Amino acid sequence: MTIVVDSPEGLVDAVGRRAAGEWFLIDRARIAAFADATDDWQWIHLDAERAASGPFGTTIAHGYLTLSLLPRLTVGLLSVGGTEMIVNYGLDRVRFLQPVPVGSRLRAVTEIAAVDPSTKGYRVSLHTTVELQGSPRPALVAETIGLFVPAR
Repeated sequence: MTIVVDSPEGLVDAVGRRAAGEWFLIDRARIAAFADATDDWQWIHLDAERAASGPFGTTIAHGYLTLSLLPRLTVGLLSVGGTEMIVNYGLDRVRFLQPVPVGSRLRAVTEIAAVDPSTKGYRVSLHTTVELQGSPRPALVAETIGLFVPAR
């Protein structure tokens, strides 16, 4: 499902619209690659034997790995015509609500929460929930902001 808007100006009328992405596997190789990229080699992420008797019963993804996957998890959920580029403007709120065990599948559900015109384009606030397949509680919720710059 994709939210389709003809132009950045049209985002104002799209507030409240939602879209859900495809399920995405979090495997051991991705967790290890993230550990290497960030120098975060904590045992709860990498040591399967120790993690089996730890608080989660298995290794878990880094919270920041889950957060860093937002672009991948939300790809294709919002299509805005007449846009030159979209710039990451920041985050207002992020909460890690539960661990993501290795082998889990995640997907994003995003909602256009607010649109604020600015001199450079339209600041779009998105409320994104990262769902953990088979769980009633999400893994993560985030308020992200993107700057949608109209084509010239």
